[in-house]
Amino acid sequence: MKDNTYNPKPDTVEQVDAADILEHLFKIHLYTKTDTAKIPPRKLLFSFAPSIGYSLELGALVSVAENISFYTDNSDNTNLSVINGGIQYSVHKQFVFPIISDIWTSQNKYCLLGDWRYYKYPSYTYGLGAGSSAFISDNVDYSYTRFYQEILRHFNSYYYVGFGYNFDYHYNISDNDPLTNYSVYNGTATQTTSSGPVFHFMYDSRTNINNPKDAFYGSVLYRYNTTMLGSNNNWQEVQVEARKYFKLSARKVLAFWSWNEFTFDGKAPYFDLPSNGWDTYANTGRGYIQGRFRGPDMVYGETELRFGITRNGLLGGVVFVNATSVSNWPDAKFTEAFPGEGIGLRVKFNKYSDVNVCIDYAIGIEGSRGFFFNLGEVF
Repeated sequence: MKDNTYNPKPDTVEQVDAADILEHLFKIHLYTKTDTAKIPPRKLLFSFAPSIGYSLELGALVSVAENISFYTDNSDNTNLSVINGGIQYSVHKQFVFPIISDIWTSQNKYCLLGDWRYYKYPSYTYGLGAGSSAFISDNVDYSYTRFYQEILRHFNSYYYVGFGYNFDYHYNISDNDPLTNYSVYNGTATQTTSSGPVFHFMYDSRTNINNPKDAFYGSVLYRYNTTMLGSNNNWQEVQVEARKYFKLSARKVLAFWSWNEFTFDGKAPYFDLPSNGWDTYANTGRGYIQGRFRGPDMVYGETELRFGITRNGLLGGVVFVNATSVSNWPDAKFTEAFPGEGIGLRVKFNKYSDVNVCIDYAIGIEGSRGFFFNLGEVF
């Protein structure tokens, strides 16, 4: 007997997001919808997520996350620009306020990268190197101001080159319970400054950084911190990052991420040393508390399989594995890698900018485990 059931292809099913659900249930309008699949230039696409939650580094918290996406010109020849911001406040009296931007001018001629943030951050640090322990930590407190700004110029295909300025200022630093080698490295410093120019070479074939599907991103950044611009010490850093996305099917993507940092030719301040969870979007090392591993150098790798659960795009899932390794101090040798693994749920928040709410549960070693949240894909 012939089956006459209509089974539409995944890309022909009407797509649904959280705004559609809330509008249907409660008549709440989260954003102004567009009538066409082609988004006009300068139309702002908002994703706004207030929440009460929990994270390993902050404990119980209240937060407001905001993603603003838009095109500066025709979407056929210009990448989607994205500004991520938010406010978090936790029961540990931690206050976090970041604004991170990735803005593309008409026809991708220029890319403007910004990372501005302010932290009031009582927290724990576990010392340097692979020999640190999750059960031994210093209770530290500090305030932190960051200003990173770059401009990159397109010169061929997906290649870009440019320069910028990075500024990190940690102040009102106190160590209330010295147990690790933090105090040996940091001494009695109550403030540290790192300031200097950056030179950046980038390859980027992503058209939407909120949720890349079939693309490659590669980046090499060199930073020169100098006392002439206010740094406490002269020191240098090279940061190398790569991301590759394979679209296996209409609703399945295999993604790879590598994040690597190397400091040299001088002593970097303790809180400016490479550490898990201190990448641009604070996502390296899911399965561990932010700053659990720290050293003069860090190498990191992650693989994630992303898949749809519902054909209308509302729900999806991920499984992932990662590994972090930091060099020891003072010998600067890599001796151990620390694995993490987990699963996650994806809820489509804005189908026009392709923004997901990401809820992940990850585990590491030494009993480390917890939930991790993002607005937009982890990488």
